Amino acid sequence: MSLWRQLARGLRVLTNRTTADRDVTDEVQHYLEEATNAFVSRGLSAEEALRAARMQLGNTTVVCEQVRAYGWENGVGTFFADLRYAARRLRKSPAFTLVSVLTLALGIGASTAIFSAVNPILFQPLPYPEARRIMVIWDISQGLRADVTFHTYRELAVRSRSFDALAVMRPWQPTLTTEAEPERLEGQNVSASYFRVLGVQPALGRDFKETDDQFRGPRVVILSDGLWRRRFAADRTIVGREVKLEDNLYIVIGVMPSRFENTLVPSAEIWSPLQFDPQNITNLNAREWGHNLRMVGRLRPGIGVEQASQDLNLVARNPIAEFPRPAWASLPSGFVVNSLQNEITRGVKPALVAVLGAVVLVLLIACVNVTNLLLARGAQRRGECAMRAALGAGRSRLIRQVLTESLLLATLGGALGMGVAEVGVRTLVALSPPELPRLNAITLDSTVFAFAFAVTTLIGLAVGLIPALHVSRGDLAGGIQRSSRGTADGYHWTRRALVVSEIAFALVLLVGSGLLFRSLQSLFAIPPGFDASHVLTMQVQESRRRFDNDTARRQFFAQALDEVRRLPGVASAAFTSLLPLSGDQSGAYGAQFENGGSFQVFRYAVTPDYFETMGIALRRGRLLNASDGEFAPPVVLISESLANITFLGQDPIGQRVHVGPANRPWYMVVGVVGDVKQTSLAEVQPKAIYLAPVQSWFADTTMSLVLRAHGEVEPLVPAVKNAIWKVNKDQPIVRVALMNTLLATSESQRRFIMIVLGAFAFVALVLSAAGIYGVLSGSVAERTREIGVRSALGASRGNILALVIRQGMTLTGLGVLIGVAGAAAVTQVITTLLFGISRLDPVTYLAVSALLVVVSAIACWIPAWRAACVDPSNALRG
Repeated sequence: MSLWRQLARGLRVLTNRTTADRDVTDEVQHYLEEATNAFVSRGLSAEEALRAARMQLGNTTVVCEQVRAYGWENGVGTFFADLRYAARRLRKSPAFTLVSVLTLALGIGASTAIFSAVNPILFQPLPYPEARRIMVIWDISQGLRADVTFHTYRELAVRSRSFDALAVMRPWQPTLTTEAEPERLEGQNVSASYFRVLGVQPALGRDFKETDDQFRGPRVVILSDGLWRRRFAADRTIVGREVKLEDNLYIVIGVMPSRFENTLVPSAEIWSPLQFDPQNITNLNAREWGHNLRMVGRLRPGIGVEQASQDLNLVARNPIAEFPRPAWASLPSGFVVNSLQNEITRGVKPALVAVLGAVVLVLLIACVNVTNLLLARGAQRRGECAMRAALGAGRSRLIRQVLTESLLLATLGGALGMGVAEVGVRTLVALSPPELPRLNAITLDSTVFAFAFAVTTLIGLAVGLIPALHVSRGDLAGGIQRSSRGTADGYHWTRRALVVSEIAFALVLLVGSGLLFRSLQSLFAIPPGFDASHVLTMQVQESRRRFDNDTARRQFFAQALDEVRRLPGVASAAFTSLLPLSGDQSGAYGAQFENGGSFQVFRYAVTPDYFETMGIALRRGRLLNASDGEFAPPVVLISESLANITFLGQDPIGQRVHVGPANRPWYMVVGVVGDVKQTSLAEVQPKAIYLAPVQSWFADTTMSLVLRAHGEVEPLVPAVKNAIWKVNKDQPIVRVALMNTLLATSESQRRFIMIVLGAFAFVALVLSAAGIYGVLSGSVAERTREIGVRSALGASRGNILALVIRQGMTLTGLGVLIGVAGAAAVTQVITTLLFGISRLDPVTYLAVSALLVVVSAIACWIPAWRAACVDPSNALRG
């Protein structure tokens, strides 16, 4: 009797059965449907086609050839038939489908969200025409990168042959005064060629001309689209009108396009010409000789970075009479040329690479879990697949069916994953550190959707390939009987190998997040040098045009401070030119000591109560007081680290130091105070000098108010603002923050990476535990008869528990060993983010390994207990 006749006779028996054997009937019915469709394609009606297909059950060759002919002649129809069948299979297993879809959605959604953040920063070209030609140029001063001077820019713009255009810029913070509350704007003073270097023109009005950038030239500005809409209601007649900035009238000559991204200074929303004096050559104290300008340039076509660098250095080494240089600038060290893309990503690239690696690991773990689920499902379907093979389905046909099912799962997971990605993008933007560039470009655009589609497709093929190969290579007779030991062993070894791999991946993520957590612990254990509790800070900017001399400017800050001190609840208050851990780094100056020491130091111009308000300790000598006036002998305080480095154990009190212009008198050191971290808690040996504002060589136009309260400080904010505006209502007040907040956000990049890696590590831990549980549960189900035999032969419940737990913990141990080796190699990526600990920190590795072992043991216990509770008699009867 032919095989087909045997199966046809067995079909009548199978239709009377229940449980999982119904799946075989469904498979035969599926092939019967395909045969029916084949006859329909020949022109028969549905009833005639069904009757003809049933009549052919005695002839396996005819039916199989009809099915194959249908597949060749109508591939699309076969695909949809496979798709319908896959949908029916998934619908019949809701638990399997739900777990698989959620797992894939988590992996696809997380990877899509991270890609949406990484793509515009690391991979996507900057939003300028031929952006790869835009370079950032740095001067080299004392071996360090430094801003350029105006006269350096002037000379390079004429003598350089590698650039189509060069431009310079510096920060500008004008105060927009209207009938409403004054607003300080973030802007830039730029050379006339700035927007030409970027390759962008205003959407309304015109660009700057060379005549706009002349000394004492016309007061003109260009607005950003956001400022134009926010303060001027998108009025198109704004071009040619006047706006009041710093008590002067400026003419608006243009508005930038809405899509314009100022990647160099993202917060800038208004631009005006520099208007430096090109004739100011002899005065070395003039702003034209200050290293206070950032330079950018657009390379000529065909010119490379190395060639441009050589060109600029050649100019530096060969001065000419047309561009005279002072003695200190006659032998410059040269220039550094770097692409704008590399420049804006230099600080955040290690962090983004670490996050990208983490999400890849999570995606791999998700794929491994779903692959394991499909393998377990394939083990249960060996009989079904053998039946289909007996009905004439070739190996490629079986593989295609399993891949169709995995692709359908991935598609469902990808659709749900886009919702996860939307939430992820919003969370990333909310948690991202301030220095993360191109925040506005992080969105779910067409590129991100294409990425998600590609990832979904690849995952669908990847998770289905191994199960498909396993399903398609089972032997026919053993598969029909569902007792092929060789096939089962193949499934078991593959699934165990996958579990070991996901444990290793999880350990790598856990180690990374653990190292960052320990690093942050080390950082925040470092004393910042001040007491941040109950301290309120805010920045007050005096408009340059409001007061015509330094005396009036200083008087404004003194009167404002007096008004603040009178407020109830204020314990003490002071002004400082430089606020610790606020991101300000513009107060660095050269200091020359009488004993010959020379250092770059932070200059703090502070009022007398500053040290009491901030809780900065006095180490030696005295603090500044009211007697240190404008006409008193000039005195300074120095930081402890500067005193130790400069005087090597000698008494610094009474020593002299020179800071500022050459014609200024020397200062006497009258005190030493504790070190204060200015840029970061990781800063080493911060060097600083403190002087009274009235004894400084210039009056600061921007000062930060620090205020210590007797109780809560937040309720004092409105009263403090009103007290300052009582002196002058046109002075903007910004950056209102608690000192504790500044302290916490000073390490925002490390905190951001720790949170993201920690979240991914938690997901990886849960998925790994689920993987171990799934493998052991499947093993227990398939070994029920063996366990029953062991129990019948006298094995105790403890023996059975130990048997199953030992199996799971062996997999965990192998995964931990591989993961430790992988973590030791991979954590090299986050070395720059670590502080105070090694990337091979043994405490972290041991703690993470112990955590993974404990979680794995819990995952092993449930299937082990289930195995121990197996009834031997029921198992043997089954």
